[in-house]
Amino acid sequence: MPPLIAWGVGVLGGAALVRWAIREARRINRELDDARARMAEARMAETVRTERIPTLRRDPVTGAYRPE
Repeated sequence: MPPLIAWGVGVLGGAALVRWAIREARRINRELDDARARMAEARMAETVRTERIPTLRRDPVTGAYRPE
């Protein structure tokens, strides 16, 4: 194979490999960003859910626990 053709094939193969690697990195980062957003939403929902839980205090007369 003449050196110029071998060099050209190597450059095209390298360019294809770089393009594939960049696309994969972007896809993975997109998935990670989506997962982080879902985790942030879950944390917010958990915070809202725990804020609605009333604190229970013991009634000194009956001994039963009642919400404040």
